[in-house]
Amino acid sequence: MTSCYPVLTALTFWPVVAALALAPVKSEINVRRLTLAASLIEAALAAPLIGFESREGFQFLESLPWAPDWGLTYAMGADGISILMIWLSILTLPLCVLCSWTYIGRRVKEFHVCLLLMTTACVGVFSALDLVLFYVFWEALLIPMYLMIAIWGGDQKRYASIKFFLYTLFGSTLLLVAIVALRLNAGTFFIPDLMKKNFSFNFQYWVFLAFFLAFAIKVPMFPFHTWLPAAHVQAPSAGSVILAAVLLKMGTYGFLRFSLPLAPAASVHFAPLMIAISIASILYGGAVALGQSDVKKLVAYSSVAHMGFVTLGIFLFSADGVNGAIFQMLSHGIITGALFMLIGAVYERSHSRELSQNSGLGKYLPAFMFFWGLFGLASFGFPGTNGFVGEFLILAAAFKKNVYLGLLVVPGALLAAAYMLKAVLRMAWGRPASPEGRGWRDLKKKEWAYLAVPAALVLYLGLAPGGLLKLIAPSVEETLRNFETRSRLVGFIKSADLVDGRRSVIVEEDLAPVEAAAAGEVR
Repeated sequence: MTSCYPVLTALTFWPVVAALALAPVKSEINVRRLTLAASLIEAALAAPLIGFESREGFQFLESLPWAPDWGLTYAMGADGISILMIWLSILTLPLCVLCSWTYIGRRVKEFHVCLLLMTTACVGVFSALDLVLFYVFWEALLIPMYLMIAIWGGDQKRYASIKFFLYTLFGSTLLLVAIVALRLNAGTFFIPDLMKKNFSFNFQYWVFLAFFLAFAIKVPMFPFHTWLPAAHVQAPSAGSVILAAVLLKMGTYGFLRFSLPLAPAASVHFAPLMIAISIASILYGGAVALGQSDVKKLVAYSSVAHMGFVTLGIFLFSADGVNGAIFQMLSHGIITGALFMLIGAVYERSHSRELSQNSGLGKYLPAFMFFWGLFGLASFGFPGTNGFVGEFLILAAAFKKNVYLGLLVVPGALLAAAYMLKAVLRMAWGRPASPEGRGWRDLKKKEWAYLAVPAALVLYLGLAPGGLLKLIAPSVEETLRNFETRSRLVGFIKSADLVDGRRSVIVEEDLAPVEAAAAGEVR
């Protein structure tokens, strides 16, 4: 599918243009207004994406020579997997501007420039069809996020920002190693072409490990999660929203876009380990969240558990599992982003994130508690909310795979209900911590604006998920079909000893008889 203008390029680089336009602006209120206007223009530029068709392959393709001598191409495109993440990135920007309207009081221009640059990087990551281009956007996100924590963070912002930077940089270095290895062995950086290559198992083994460490840190999976609670607690509200809504999804997107298509046989080999780590993330994240008194830490650790469900769904290698994982990626971004915005709103009133200092708010802040209750229920997968759909599909896939595997996951769902109900009940009906709460103002107009949008999505996707599942189904089917064929193909080649073990990529024209045999096995 094409549009009347290069829509993905426009969406990627319009925020950069807007950031440059802020340079001469001196008034803080004008900076906020212009950034909000730029975010709404960004959403308007995305209008052609509404015409995204539910079919296989990439759409809205853009391709220009970048550095032909090095095999680099400026290539952009979207499929059913990436289109949702692009929309989520675009939606997050105006919500972050609104929730920071009064929260950020110093270096306002620099803060909004960071927001805009992060949007560029996020859209670029999910649109890039060239590995080097993908890596450029992946790395570009590191600096503005580091600055957001280091400048506008809490008391321990230096520790949290450096820890975030070092963890992410380590993973990015391994990602670069994998990209270089793929180029040397396949002769291209173009992702759709790489998906057609059949690499030897030994080569896949090491590429998968490099991908795993890069993406597991970003998700983050247990035990690579320790940077996340510190970053969430110290980051300003908008920083936490972007972390939860978009940045964590880059890791699971990487598993779907790169690990399964480019290293299918290695993915099968490491699947038991990935499932075990995913279950550990679900149980550990839920158990630690249950013991938190700081509501921001509680939601941060809940992200470890929820993203564990996503990676579990991916490595079950079933349609229900992968559909559930993608649905859960979107749902977690909406729900957890909204929870962090609510935490920022109550912090502006009480100047505390402790449950003990924010109890009994149902009487004084009924509108606030309505949204807190709605997103809290959605967070642990209450039926009728979007959090239920993805989690249900993943649980169903787990039980289909193995009954005992499904039973291991169930305690994670119960822990989610326990820690979120604890927070909801304590904040709504607990004994008021201070008489000052009587004077707190309930939700302002801007707060209504940035909470109403995710609330509507929570209910719409929870009550009518069929449209979204239909949208992603062709891309999921294509991904799984190619994954199954190529993983079995490599196994067939390895067992038949048809290829010299020293070769790390199998030449396509040599594969006709072998591929036919493998396809026969698949049937």
